[in-house]
Amino acid sequence: MSLKQIRLSTQAKEQLIRLKTRTGITQWNILCRWAFCLSLAEPTPPTPVEIPADSNVEMSWTVFGGDCHELYHALLMERVIRDGIETTQDNLTRQFRLHLHRGISYLATPNKIRSISDLIATTMS
Repeated sequence: MSLKQIRLSTQAKEQLIRLKTRTGITQWNILCRWAFCLSLAEPTPPTPVEIPADSNVEMSWTVFGGDCHELYHALLMERVIRDGIETTQDNLTRQFRLHLHRGISYLATPNKIRSISDLIATTMS
């Protein structure tokens, strides 16, 4: 598994569908960037659970990161190092998936994000 292609779990897909409706943001990658950064802001590492790649939502790393894909990679590297994890490709991929899915779950918490204003407010806390 590598960071070239990202496939979401069915649960994450359903959560993102609800977030798209609430925020009006129509692109998966933009919501995924918010989710990834929200998870990175947490002081603790994500729980190491198995996350299925069982949905039909897939994007390339460059679509996920857009023009800033190198910045997102650097943020991931910094976090993996800070968490004391060896920076192998498998570990980077695993940690990215864990952070992405944790962030999506945070955003999808009932009544947390009801509008784009609520999404922006997550950067203020």
